[in-house]
Amino acid sequence: MMGWAFRDLEPGDAGWVASRHGALYWSDEGYDIRFEALVLRLLADFIETRGPQERAWIAVRAQARLGCIFCTRPAPDIAKLRMFLVEPEARGTGLAQALLDHCMAHARETGADRLVLWTHESHRAAGRLYARNGFRLVDQKPVVAWGQPTVEQNWEIGLRGEVGASAESRT
Repeated sequence: MMGWAFRDLEPGDAGWVASRHGALYWSDEGYDIRFEALVLRLLADFIETRGPQERAWIAVRAQARLGCIFCTRPAPDIAKLRMFLVEPEARGTGLAQALLDHCMAHARETGADRLVLWTHESHRAAGRLYARNGFRLVDQKPVVAWGQPTVEQNWEIGLRGEVGASAESRT
C-alpha cells in the first residue's frame, strides 16, 4: 500500500492531528482527555510560533490523512520529533519509515546536530523503528500520566557524528 503523498499542514489538519491522537491513545493506551489537551497545546504552539527550521508533514492518499510527523527546534542545534502518528490501517506499509525519513532529512538539512524525541515504552513498534534508524534510548522512567501508569522514554540520534547524551525531553 504505497501511493501516499506528503504535504505541509493545511487548514483542518490540526483538528485531525489532535482528534486522532486523542482517539487512538484512548483506545490503545487508555489515556484520558488530558492527553488530547497536551496535543492541542503542542499544535497551537507550533502553529503560532513556527520558525523557518520547523516543519510538519501530513501523509495523504486519495485525500485521506494517513499519518503525520512534526520537526520542531527547541534549540538551534537540536531538532525534536513531535506528534508522530500513523493510522492503524497504514501501519506495516512503510509509511512510518517514510515519515521518519522526512523528519530526519529535514533536521540534517537545517543544521541540527541531533534529533531527540519523547515517547512511551508501550510503543514498542516505534521503539524498534527508532533503534533500526540509529536512535539510542537515553533514559526512561515510570510515571502516571493521563490516568495510566506508563514509562516515558527519551531517544536521540546524532546527525553530525558523535554527540553527548542528552535528555532534552518534553519542551
